[in-house]
This record gives sequence, structure tokens and C-alpha cells, in this order.
Amino acid sequence: MKKIMPFIIGLLFLAACAPSNEKPLETAKVTRGNILAQLPTTGVVIPRNRLGIKPPVAGRVEQALVVEGQHVAKGEVLAWMSSSERAALLDAARAKGPEEVKYWEDVYKPAPIIAPLDGFIIKRNMEPGQFFSISDDVLVMADRLIVQAQVDETDIGRIKVGQKADIVLDAYPDASIPAQVEQIAYESQTINNVTVYMINVLPESVPSFFRSGMSSTVNFTMDERTDVLELPLTAIKKKGGRSYVFIQQNGSIKAMQVQTGLENSSKVELVSGLKEGDEVVIPTQKIIQEALPGDTHRPPSFNLLGGKKK
Repeated sequence: MKKIMPFIIGLLFLAACAPSNEKPLETAKVTRGNILAQLPTTGVVIPRNRLGIKPPVAGRVEQALVVEGQHVAKGEVLAWMSSSERAALLDAARAKGPEEVKYWEDVYKPAPIIAPLDGFIIKRNMEPGQFFSISDDVLVMADRLIVQAQVDETDIGRIKVGQKADIVLDAYPDASIPAQVEQIAYESQTINNVTVYMINVLPESVPSFFRSGMSSTVNFTMDERTDVLELPLTAIKKKGGRSYVFIQQNGSIKAMQVQTGLENSSKVELVSGLKEGDEVVIPTQKIIQEALPGDTHRPPSFNLLGGKKK
């Protein structure tokens, strides 16, 4: 027996010194900040008013005065065209010399292609020397670019004209562009068996890198709180219609009921129960099971500090 005792003591010492497999508890402090609740959805950049410009006469382009992306004013000359008859006369005159060409150029004037609105060129289909009919689009204009977003019918009641939003292009993920809702479609569409409504989202200013057809994420602002107490969403456990945090007290972890407000995907507003600087434990599943036992449909049998009622 005397020989066995030192062996047992040695085993107990090794067990006490063995490293624990349990991870250290994560904690979070109550801080003060702003919380923004948003509804994200997908969208695509489109021209708000897309207008194809056709030539006034069938014939040949003599001069193209604009390039894609160029801003133009209503009434500005975008190109000059010769009708088919004028083009034929000028070609014949060139065989007779420059004086003959000048004569016909003065007698038979070219036809201008005029900008019908203020905007910019989004597509140029013509080059000097090309022939076009009066049914061809030689240029395409738009007054400005917007984003058309898809909103599920279950969320459409949360969207209002004038509501704030921000746009993030897939091609430029670091640039957030302030915007607002300009128009909500009256007719739905079915996309992948889901009923959606198209929402026109107007940027406050259109960046130079905007291009028609770009994919984007549109975040509609649902609500916002400024200068409020907040905690990470992972620090809150909701059960039975109540919200709880977990605090270390007298060597154990206790559940404490708190009142929460606005939340988003990462943070939650703390209305009452704690003050700025208080520290809480990020609960694991084990902590939740031990600190919040019982049926979720009944109030937990412990007081606000987590002590079980006797």
C-alpha cells in the first residue's frame, strides 16, 4: 500500500498539471456607437432613360463628333451625314477636282444628327464612311445611370420613395455610393419562382466608373440609432421572448436579462440592464444550456442575476 500511494499522488499531480482542452472564454464590453439596420438586395446599373438615335436621312456618316461617355447638351450636333444622293454627287465630283467638290459641298449641305436631350453617349455605333438606313441606331444616349434593384414581395412594404440607400458595385467593393429610392414598380415580376418588384435607386452623384450592366448590392436603410449603447450580436441570447447576456459572478457565469432595441447583422442596441464599460461573456452552447435551462415557452426560473429560485 505504501508503494501504491506515491504512484497515485503522481498521477493526480500530472492530471492537475495537464493542459485543459477548454478554450478561454471570449468576452465583450458594452460600448457606445451607431447602429445602422439595412435591407440588402442585388441590383444592376442601367440607363434611366435609354434613347437610340437614328439618322435623319439614309446615307453616309461624314463626321462623328462624340465618343462614348461624353456628356452632351440638348440640341448639340453629334455628327454630320450625307444623304445617299449627296454622297454619290460628292464621290463623282472628286473625280473632277477639288473645285467641283467644293461647289457641291456648298450647294448640297450635310444633315446634322442632333442630341434630343441633355445626357451622355453610352454607345457609338458609327464611324465616318459608314452607310446607315433611317431605322439604324447610330448612337445611344441616356440622361443618367441608375441602379435597378430587386426586392422580394415580402419586403416591399418596407421600401418607400425617398428612402436612403447605398450602392456597392461588385467591381468596386470598397466604394459605397449614397443613393435614394426614386421609383417603386407597380407591377411585379417572377424571377426563379420568386415574386419581386423592381426599385429604381438614384445615386446622389454618378461616379466616373459607373458602367451600364454592372452588378451591385443595394443596402436600403431601415433604421438608424446614433450614440447608443451596443454589444456584439453574438453576446445576446434570445429565449422565450426575452434577451439575455451572461456575466461572470463569484466564479460562475450567470444569465442576466436585458432590454434590447435595434439590431443588424453584427450589433444590437442595449436599452437597459448594463452600462458602458460593463463586460459580458460571449456564450457557448454549453453556457447557454447551463445558464438558461428549461422550456423556451416558459419564463426561466432565475432572477435577473441568474441565481436559480429556490
